[in-house]
This record gives sequence, structure tokens and C-alpha cells, in this order.
Amino acid sequence: MDAAQEAHNREAFRQAVVNTLERRLFYIPSFKIYRGVAGLYDYGPPGCAVKANVLASWRQHFVLEENMLEVDCPCVTPEVVLKASGHVDKFTDLMVKDEKTGNCYRADHLLKDFCKEKLEKEPNLSDEKKAEFRHVLAVLDDLSAEELGAKLKEYGIVAPDTKNPLSDPYPFNLMFQTSIGPSGTLPGYMRPETAQGIFVNFKDLYYYNGSKLPFAAAQIGQAFRNEISPRQGLLRVREFTLAEIEHFVDPADKAHPKFSEVAKLEFLMFPREDQVSGRSARRIPIGEAVAQGIVNNETLGYFIGRVYLFLTYLGIDRDRLRFRQHLANEMAHYAADCWDAEIECSYGWIECVGIADRSAYDLRAHTDKSGVPLVAHEKLPEPREVEKLVIAPVKKELGLAFKGNQRMVVEALEAMAEKEALELKATLESKGEAEFHVCTLDRVVTIKSNMVTISKEIKKEHQKVFTPSVIEPSFGIGRIIYCLYEHSFYTRPSKDGDEQLNVFRFPPLVAPIKCTVFPLVQNQQYEEVAKNIARSLTAAGISYKIDITGTSIGKRYARTDELGVPFAITVDSTSSVTVRERDSKQQIRVDVDEVASVIKEVTEGQSTWADALWKYPTLTHPDCS
Repeated sequence: MDAAQEAHNREAFRQAVVNTLERRLFYIPSFKIYRGVAGLYDYGPPGCAVKANVLASWRQHFVLEENMLEVDCPCVTPEVVLKASGHVDKFTDLMVKDEKTGNCYRADHLLKDFCKEKLEKEPNLSDEKKAEFRHVLAVLDDLSAEELGAKLKEYGIVAPDTKNPLSDPYPFNLMFQTSIGPSGTLPGYMRPETAQGIFVNFKDLYYYNGSKLPFAAAQIGQAFRNEISPRQGLLRVREFTLAEIEHFVDPADKAHPKFSEVAKLEFLMFPREDQVSGRSARRIPIGEAVAQGIVNNETLGYFIGRVYLFLTYLGIDRDRLRFRQHLANEMAHYAADCWDAEIECSYGWIECVGIADRSAYDLRAHTDKSGVPLVAHEKLPEPREVEKLVIAPVKKELGLAFKGNQRMVVEALEAMAEKEALELKATLESKGEAEFHVCTLDRVVTIKSNMVTISKEIKKEHQKVFTPSVIEPSFGIGRIIYCLYEHSFYTRPSKDGDEQLNVFRFPPLVAPIKCTVFPLVQNQQYEEVAKNIARSLTAAGISYKIDITGTSIGKRYARTDELGVPFAITVDSTSSVTVRERDSKQQIRVDVDEVASVIKEVTEGQSTWADALWKYPTLTHPDCS
């Protein structure tokens, strides 16, 4: 099959999935009656249920299993926090404008689309040109604004809607800006990630955890990115749900006590050496990847393994899931290692989870900006002698001078780096006073020589003070759910073969509705039995849909298969019912008073459909759908 045919098939499959999702209200464009807004979507009833089930599984798999500390921080974030983290200065994409209409586009997207279209739709391209376009795609993320602009001009790329010329690329900050309070003097942003809320709370979380490392904090919440030209449906949106973990660990000891539990897991990994040399992803046991130094440390490897288990548990196809290591040019300067869990769908390989060793960058950045030391303490087995910088604020003098601001001045003095402290000491000795910037007050104060003593002393150290490293798994929940939709979708012929029926093969864990209840015919006795079964399902905490329409049973099965409902209960007598499984279409007979407990056991994983087939009588007549 040639590239053009493959692209056509992918597009046709995607359209079938999206049409079904929108028609059955899994999700729809937001503000649809006002023609919508690009990059904003509403989740309908089944979409909300799938999302709730995925998040409940995430909490179970990570927060409960790893005894994490869950927090919930505001979406509106003061500018000073995002200035410290680097987002204000660096959270940008390169944008170009239509020079006549002012419409904006992401520069790298235009170049990527051009190269992909050439490769897919021009079969007579020379080998030299094919290699050139593939090279551009490979280095796209590493191109500067000037290089990107040069390529757009070289290939004659114009605005896709109007064919007008484009401006040179320039950086655009992706954060939504706002102001906090009516005066407008406190600038802020809608957070682009949830992580910063965890970092700024480190000191309190560390204390809550008994001042012990390692520990992890987790947060689920909305994040916002003002995408230049959103596309690809749920994959690139302006408001989305993130689930993030910050696992704090001693930089000198990144071993993980539970690593042996995942060490034998083997899955597709794509180390940077393989990417650079043109090889494909290969199956590597995670224990071997850590032992060979492909993955930087055990804690990072442990979370890669746990992410693999989580995604496959949800129903992601293990053969279309890989872990790709960031290339050198993708890595942040402070990161020790970074891997993306990528899932293949009709759009190609999509990054859905990032698992990074961010070293101590974030806590150090917030320590420097706030003046509050975000550090950990570890008692040493034996005291050791070290030369230490001793900063001793004279609280009485500082209290007299600064009154209610004394505490913030003291904390800022104590948080000084050695170079800054020694410079302050020299100035105080030569001039008797010095100007000193207090971050938390956002002003410069005058420190006199009687307010602080700075010296170097040989001291016995009984504890180690250090800034923890952080391992960060970050989950794009909407992206995972969209890939799950594609991996779960298939069609099968109706009973008479005249049409193709859509099915979502969601695992019971994820399915928006666990079962349906159908009286076979409109009959008062059967409807009463159906209502009794519904009451027992509600009591068992099982979501269901009851359908007492007179439509044929085959059509009712087809309707719920399209919603991904795994089990259907057909009431065809007053004492026992038929239970049908969605994918196999196999059916069993179960007593009315047992059926709720059977559904509960199978949907919650306490038993399997195979167990039910063994335990209850099976029906031999064919499925009606």
C-alpha cells in the first residue's frame, strides 16, 4: 500500500471514530450554537463518565498504590511564580502571520504539513528530495526562528487559507494572561501546568510527610495553553486536564525500593541512540534499560514501568505504545533524563505522558526567587567536620528596624548563596551598611553591620541539607482518552450483513455505562423485573441504562455497543435473565436476584467473563445484532 492510500485510510478511520464520538455525545465543540471556538470542547455524558473512570483508575494506580500526597491548587497563578519557573520568558511557540488578514499559524506546523504532504502525495519525488523532507521533519523541533523562516521561504510556503505571504516567525507566549483583584496591579496567568503548585508547597508537604524522603505529591486539574492554531481535535486544545506527579528524592540516591516489581516488564523503547542512527523502537526489559544506563536511574525506570501498566490496563494497545527518549536538543538544560510515552493513532505517534528527571531545578528556582529555602534534611550516621558559611541574623536589631517584616528579611538573609553572602560581608566591613534585595517584600532594604554576622567556621555537621531532585510523570488525560477511543473502535457487520455496526471495545473498568437492561417486549411484568434489577444495580454502585422502547432487541444491542457498554441484561422471564457480552456476543442465563452481583464482580475485575461462562448456563441461539 502506498503512502497516499495509507493516509486516505487513516483519515477515513479517524472520521468514522470522530463522527461516532460526536453523534453519541462523547464530546462536542464548545459553544456550538455560536459556531464554536477552536481548541475548546465539551465532554457529553458518556465522555464525562469515561474521563471520571480514567481519573479514578489513575488515583487508584498511583496515588493510593504509592501513598502519594494529593493537593488541589488554584488555576490562577501570580506572575512571580511563573517568572521563577521560566514560563513567562520561555513558554513560547514560533508564530507567523498572514500579512494581509492577520491570521496566525504555528510556523513549525506549516513546515511539517508541507513536508508530510510531499512525502505522502507525490510518489515521483526523487530519493534526494525524500531524504531532505525526512531530515527536516526529524530536526523540526530544533530549528531556530531564523532557520524556520528560511525554510518557509525556500519552499514557498504561504498562508493555507488565503495563499497570502507570511511574516517571519516570532515567539508567542502560550499562557493566558489575567490580573488578580480589581486594581489590576497584581498580574497573573492561567496555569499552563499543575506542577508549580506542588513545588511552591514543598516545604509544607515535606513537613506533613514527617520530614522524610522520598515522597510524592500528585495533582489532577485543569491547565490552559493559548494554542496558536489548535487542531487534531482533543489532542491539541486550549483547556485540558493534567494529572501530574512530583516524586521528590535525594539526588545522591535514586534507587527505588519497588523497582524489582517492574524490572521484568518488556515493552517498546526508543532510546536516543536508536533514533539518531535510524533504527526502530525495540522491546527492552526496563530492568535491563536501567542496568545498561539507557534509563538514568531506578526511580525514573520504576515510573516508566508503572505508566506502561496503567496505559495497557486502560485498554491502550501494547503494540502501539512506545517510550521515546528525548534527544539531546529536546532536553532542558537541567534535566537528567526524559522519556515520553507515545501512543500511535491516526495522527501518528502522539506524546501522552512525559516522564522526566528534572533534577533539583524547580525547587532551586523557587528558593532563589522567594527567598524561602525549599530543602530537605537527612541525619548523618556519623558527624563530619566541614567548613561552613554561617549566616547569623541578629533578630533583635532586625526587629527594631523592620518590625512586621522582620521574618521575611531574616529568611532572605539565611537563604543567600555563598557568593552573595561573602559580597555582603565585604561591603558591611568596608562601609558599615549595604543594600539588600528581599524577594518576598519585592524591595531593597538597608542592612547594617550590627544586623547580621557572616563568617566561615569549621563545624561538626550532624545532618546533610540538600535540595531534592524530582521525577515528574505528567499525564495528558484528554490525549490518553482520545487514543483509547481509537484503539477501542471497530466495526462489524449486522446480522443480515447489510450495514457495518460501530463498536467501542472499552474494558469494563473504563466503559461509560457498565450494563444495559432491556425488557424483551413491552410487558408490565418484564418492566417491573427490569426496574427491580435497576434498583439492585444502583445499590451495587453499577452504572446502567434501562431501555423499555419497543425497538427490536438487535437494534438496542447495536445502540449500546456503539457506546461501549460491555454487558446487556435482557429480561425475557420473571425468574431469570439473559446476560450478553459485547465483543464475543456470548450469552448466559442468570437468576434475577444474582444478576447485579455477577455484573459487579465482572466489571470490577473480581472475576472474568470466562468465569461466568463456566459457572452459568450458556445460550446456543445466535446473537440478534
